[in-house]
Amino acid sequence: MFRGADELARALDHIRAAPADDGSIELMQIRPGKGRRRPVPSIRLTAAEGASGDRWLATARRDAETGEVWPDMQVTLMNARMIAAIAGEKENWPPAGDQFFVDLDLSMDNLPAGRQLAMGSAVIEITAEPHLGCDQFIERYGIDSCRFVNSREGRALRLRGVNCKVVKDGEVTMTDRVRKVRE
Repeated sequence: MFRGADELARALDHIRAAPADDGSIELMQIRPGKGRRRPVPSIRLTAAEGASGDRWLATARRDAETGEVWPDMQVTLMNARMIAAIAGEKENWPPAGDQFFVDLDLSMDNLPAGRQLAMGSAVIEITAEPHLGCDQFIERYGIDSCRFVNSREGRALRLRGVNCKVVKDGEVTMTDRVRKVRE
């Protein structure tokens, strides 16, 4: 059931070949509650609540002194080629928990922290907060998958995905593209 390290390593060339500047959205979902996933055809992104209908706001980290929400993990993206290598068919992707699965190079070299992406009428910004495989990821996809995404190369390529914050409210649909905002 789980993919082995050798099988995942064979997928690296395909994953590295993801578009650098203009990619597609392959799957979108919200997480209305712990462990729950709901694929959706559109998502409203706002700086105030992240993805509308998602549980992020209820579970977000808060500043210990002010109680203000820390937005650096509002929205997560995962490379669609990577999740396909790990999980196979799209119906197996949702447990990863990311709101967006995109065909785009998410590597640190291509998308350093602070880089902005347009998705539909929304704009999100890559944050420095790492997005890593955890015990839940191991449970869902196996230890080899977690070790692979958390390896030195996996972290540089951001194979587990990337954390983002919303900088311009807007609507994202499945037919929209995900593009770098010009610098």
